[in-house]
Amino acid sequence: MRSLEQEMGAWKVAEGEVDDDGRSKRTGTMWTASAHIITAIVGSGVLSLAWGIAQMGWIAGVATLFIFSTITLYTSSLLADCYRAPISGNRNYTYMDTVKTFLGGSSYTACGLVQYALLSGLAIGYTITASISMVAISKSNCFHKEGHGAPCKFTNNPYMIAIGITEIFLSQIPNFHKLSWLSIVAAIMSFSYAGIGMGLSFAKVVSGKGEKTTLTGVEIGLDLTAVEKTWRIFQAMGDMALACAYSAILIEVQDTLRSSPPENKVMKKANVVATCAATTLYMMCGCFGYAAQGNHAPGNLLTGFGFYEPFWLIDLANIFIVVHLIGAYQVVAQPVFNLVESWAGARWSKSKFINEEYPLSIGKNNLAINLNKFRLIWRSAFVVVATLISMAFPFFNEILALLGAISYWPLTVYFPLEMHISRNKIKRGTTKWCCLQLLNLVCFLVGLAMAVSSIRGMSKAFHTFKPFTF
Repeated sequence: MRSLEQEMGAWKVAEGEVDDDGRSKRTGTMWTASAHIITAIVGSGVLSLAWGIAQMGWIAGVATLFIFSTITLYTSSLLADCYRAPISGNRNYTYMDTVKTFLGGSSYTACGLVQYALLSGLAIGYTITASISMVAISKSNCFHKEGHGAPCKFTNNPYMIAIGITEIFLSQIPNFHKLSWLSIVAAIMSFSYAGIGMGLSFAKVVSGKGEKTTLTGVEIGLDLTAVEKTWRIFQAMGDMALACAYSAILIEVQDTLRSSPPENKVMKKANVVATCAATTLYMMCGCFGYAAQGNHAPGNLLTGFGFYEPFWLIDLANIFIVVHLIGAYQVVAQPVFNLVESWAGARWSKSKFINEEYPLSIGKNNLAINLNKFRLIWRSAFVVVATLISMAFPFFNEILALLGAISYWPLTVYFPLEMHISRNKIKRGTTKWCCLQLLNLVCFLVGLAMAVSSIRGMSKAFHTFKPFTF
């Protein structure tokens, strides 16, 4: 997380208001940590799980989703134990710090490149996805007002600009410690729009209008070759694996927790709560969606019910998606913001431009906030660049799928397992070591298949992209 020595230079922290490392007292709980995790992982991608199960069928689809959730929960538990150094008990404030403590410099560099490329990419992807939902709202209202035959075509770019302006303001929230309220709101939104999708699906199934489903998923035939089905299965596996992964922010979230009870114990409970809640939501959304839409389930469950009726309910779901993604943007961007600010604070420790905090009072109630010139300029520049990339590369979600595929294995599996081996001094060749390496290998192969599938999807999208189209 961001080095708070800068803030402590500006604020005189009273006795008893600091933790054992001299930083401002952490106030996070299991519930705030769970909210951060849910906000980060339960994205609008939950609406694609019905499509994923359709590609693999009832047995393989449900089993794959459960397996990936179990793997994530296991490796996240191992990672939570690495928050403090084994001998000194010193805190590791970021995932990179943790890797450096247990695995050394080269792994530290590799971890940083992968982690921050993914987090920056997610911010761009969330901008695109939120704008798609805003366009869906405009289309729905247009069809309702003008009739189903109306053209109702809209471009995403004005909505991306509006999202960017909103994120510039929200990005001034100093750190994860001040972000809990936004994560809680975003987490509620994620359950709300997924609940609407499940409700519509359940209603369709109960009414007897559910489409055909099969144990093996979409059937090979005139419209689908064996090769195309294989690619789709790889893509579906990737969607499910990435839907469960959140290791890239785990240590940063853990650093918000109170010192007592021990952070690793609280974080493990938060892992269980968030993973179980997310997995239950995924299972219900994916299974109900597949039962309703069948083997022709769309990539976005909500579009399977059309833009027409009940148009107001579809609009409400898309509003929830937008609010959730605006909050999720901040959750994934905070580690990036704080990495640069920590480096700049250490590099120019005496610079007032970088380190000085300016308290401001807003409104009749004198709401107190602290502004920092460097934070204002750097974070605003990040949001502007992310917005411009979103507008220039509207197919960036395909690029994001590749970033996710590349980062899944090292961040979610490899580093947590290797740090666990180092921390517990597990000897090479023992039964436990072999089992851990087998899990490592299987997840590496899955990640490789996901990456190849993502490259194929990116290649297709590149042929149709139109940058900066208004």
